[in-house]
Amino acid sequence: MSNQTELTQSKGNDAGNARRFSNAEALLRPAVDICETGEGIVLQADMPGVSKERMNLRVEGNNLVVEGSIGIAPQEQMTALYADVRSTVYRRSFSLSNELEMDRIEADLENGVLTVRIPKRAELRARRIEVTS
Repeated sequence: MSNQTELTQSKGNDAGNARRFSNAEALLRPAVDICETGEGIVLQADMPGVSKERMNLRVEGNNLVVEGSIGIAPQEQMTALYADVRSTVYRRSFSLSNELEMDRIEADLENGVLTVRIPKRAELRARRIEVTS
């Protein structure tokens, strides 16, 4: 995958696992489509304006956390008279089932759409059983 997003896994709630984004800033919730396939779960999040470098995707315990910031540089001597979107930070988290292989999560970002693939454990995947006569 050409634009793979880095995935980090943290165990527990480390104090050293500082948030990249300020909690004081209002957050945007990206629209997300979640589909189940025979191989696992596919999650697609709309995150326009977020680059690979500004994306933070991580597993915290049994939660998948998706964060990203829009690369808008504020102008020093300009103040917005009107703004549809005041926040530049997306954040969303998802509870993950024990049926999924969290160590094999793959993600890519293309044209503002983050696609995350979370495979099911091999013993839980659907399989075809051959019938003999």
